[in-house]
Amino acid sequence: MSSNTAPVSRPVHRVVFTNLTFWVLIAIIAGILLGHYAPKTGMRMELLMTSFVFVIKIFIVPIIFLTIVLGITGMGSLKEAGRIGTKALIYFEVVTTLALLVGVAVANIIRPGEIDKSGLPVQDASKYTSNASKGIDWVVFLKSNLTLQVLIIAIIAGIALSFVKNKQPFVQRLSWVSKMVFTGLKYFMYLAPLGAFGGMAYTIGKFGLHTLVPLGKLMLTVYATMIVFVFGILGLIMRYYKESIWRFLQYTREELLLVLGTSSSESALPSIMEKLEKMGCSKKVVGLVIPTGYSFNLDGTSIYLSMAVIFLAQLYNVHLTWGEIISIIGMLMLTSKGAAGVTGSGFIVLASTLTAIHRIPVEGLAFLVGVDKFMSEARAITNIIGNGVATIAIAKSEKEFVAVTE
Repeated sequence: MSSNTAPVSRPVHRVVFTNLTFWVLIAIIAGILLGHYAPKTGMRMELLMTSFVFVIKIFIVPIIFLTIVLGITGMGSLKEAGRIGTKALIYFEVVTTLALLVGVAVANIIRPGEIDKSGLPVQDASKYTSNASKGIDWVVFLKSNLTLQVLIIAIIAGIALSFVKNKQPFVQRLSWVSKMVFTGLKYFMYLAPLGAFGGMAYTIGKFGLHTLVPLGKLMLTVYATMIVFVFGILGLIMRYYKESIWRFLQYTREELLLVLGTSSSESALPSIMEKLEKMGCSKKVVGLVIPTGYSFNLDGTSIYLSMAVIFLAQLYNVHLTWGEIISIIGMLMLTSKGAAGVTGSGFIVLASTLTAIHRIPVEGLAFLVGVDKFMSEARAITNIIGNGVATIAIAKSEKEFVAVTE
């Protein structure tokens, strides 16, 4: 073999130090250390996290709009778009219901609420629960959830554009804009380590590592349950479609580390869409499933909500009947869909559920406020993995998946 055909090897240190995953991981570790040893300084780093997430949210609006519109217009017909959308919604409801059942089952087996209450860091949860008796105001929820608003507008615009006879010029312009948006996002993502650093430094600086001790059992149970769900339920779904959940996690490790650092699955929405397309999912399926999943397919949130209710029941030594547990699952099947995109909405969902069953004191939510921030990482990571698996499943079932050979 001639020398000009020999593979070019890059030094290991160059590969490592130019890898974004490496820098995000270093930023997370640095943030933890700063928050622990200099908590006041760590809390000031919140600006880095909020600024990074704010800019990401600016990207999210055009990305959701453009991908949904291009996804619908790229379909062979509106019937095809409706079929994929309906299939996705059925999938979301089935899998999130499984997530609720898993959460209830594990909480009843491990019983994390049976711990000494004297050391729990009780905080004021009134700002989350003051409107609990009213339940979720869906009008307010819709008005305050920009993602859902853009989703609805994009669907209407996509359907309208599908009826235009000469739609190709419009589609070409939208495709060009979409390309420019993703290019801009690609360069902005080089700042991801700053966002991850700020998020971890603020979290540890404000709450401290010691606050995890009293509620450690609950946290470990939540994390363990989500790991079991990812490798169990989602793993089986991937295996059914002849894919590997482990390979998918490795492929999206940069996005998962970013979510871990910022505690927001929205921060990785644009890049996960791009990754799924490169993996082999068609653009039209990704454009429909991912944005919709961010409002309706919240596996991690569903697990957390069901476990939190059972945890509080155990904390107050309230013995729930199977009928009451089934009622709780039924309520959370509906209300958990309103637990995304609105700060504190998860607590309102929990408070509404507790108020409805009249067995568990709503004030018990005060026990969860102090550690909710630490569990949000698990929820966000599980949510984004769940949406990725859903996209692959829908693409495979629609024969809209082309395996990429490396």
